Amino acid sequence: MANLSLYAVNAFVILDAEGNRLVAKYYGRPPLHPSVYPTTKAQKAFEKQLHAKMKRSGSEIMLLDGRLVISKVLSDVHFYLVGLVDENELLLHSALRGCVDAISALLKHQVDKRSIIDNLDMVVLALDESIDDGIVAEIDSEVIQNRVSKRSQDTMDMSVTLNEQSLLQAYQQVKERVASHLLK
Repeated sequence: MANLSLYAVNAFVILDAEGNRLVAKYYGRPPLHPSVYPTTKAQKAFEKQLHAKMKRSGSEIMLLDGRLVISKVLSDVHFYLVGLVDENELLLHSALRGCVDAISALLKHQVDKRSIIDNLDMVVLALDESIDDGIVAEIDSEVIQNRVSKRSQDTMDMSVTLNEQSLLQAYQQVKERVASHLLK
């Protein structure tokens, strides 16, 4: 029987070359299907098993622990998308490719452990834009990149506005002090 649920993704995991977690998001299927890996201990055990098996096989698609795993490796960073065994492989592959391509473009094609850690906010935003609570929301890397860039730009605009207000307020205070000093 075909899987007709919108909830296609169980987890999105980014590990370094040694198998250490850089980013991990686990999704449940509320309310009847809680997360497959509900505790941090279970998640870490799964990630260790995932990294070891992928390192041995070198494959992009495999079955692990009753789950379908799609992977992509860039430099020293391993991206994994985990779904149900009967999920559409093409959908999962497209979701992973779109998210990874968006992250790569946002990081100016310098995807490595250090850049992932330094730009964690953009990486998590890209992940959130592509997968929403286990539902594949967007697979087009340019759309994901534009949404993340827009959010980043909005944040920068707000900080510039606040800084300009602070400068204007400081300028007004100096102006008032100088005027009061000259009038004395």
